[in-house]
Amino acid sequence: MEPIRKHEGVVYPLNRSNIDTDQIIPKQFLKRIERQGFGQFLFYNWRFDDNDQPRVDFSLNQDRYKDATILVAGENFGCGSSREHAPWALQDYGFIVIIAPSFADIFYNNCSKNGILPIQLTQAEVQELIEKAETPGYSLTADLERQKVSDAEGFEASFSITPYMREMLLNGWDEISVTLTLEDKISTYEASRG
Repeated sequence: MEPIRKHEGVVYPLNRSNIDTDQIIPKQFLKRIERQGFGQFLFYNWRFDDNDQPRVDFSLNQDRYKDATILVAGENFGCGSSREHAPWALQDYGFIVIIAPSFADIFYNNCSKNGILPIQLTQAEVQELIEKAETPGYSLTADLERQKVSDAEGFEASFSITPYMREMLLNGWDEISVTLTLEDKISTYEASRG
């Protein structure tokens, strides 16, 4: 995984609450076991019609959001089943940071384990960002080291994150990487058992 310290990116506003994992990545696309290639199916039923053609009325299909790397959405983002494919699809599409007033617990943890920074802000702060992101090219900076989100217009908000999750994201570690930080101790133990 890539370390996340400070990320600046274009913001995509998705002003919907209770977006579940089946809306993020529909079940018919879960047949693969590798982590790549799911981005093309992100929000599939919203992005494409019954003939697999892009819907012009869905905002993520608009050119102004094609380079968005920060997603701002309503409360309870990532609810539903615990499929890890949901953060895989978001990341493969290009999203690095997701901001919402609340997240489903399993989805929130799956994000950090897969290199996505989930940020919880207040409902009022999220609504302000959603409104600002209606302006083409609106960007935010998510600073994990300082635990702040800010823009060039003076918006600034603090967020909390567990020390363990923060360390994993700052270092670009998944749980296997964390285990490998103890490789010397593991090798010593294994040698003593010989």
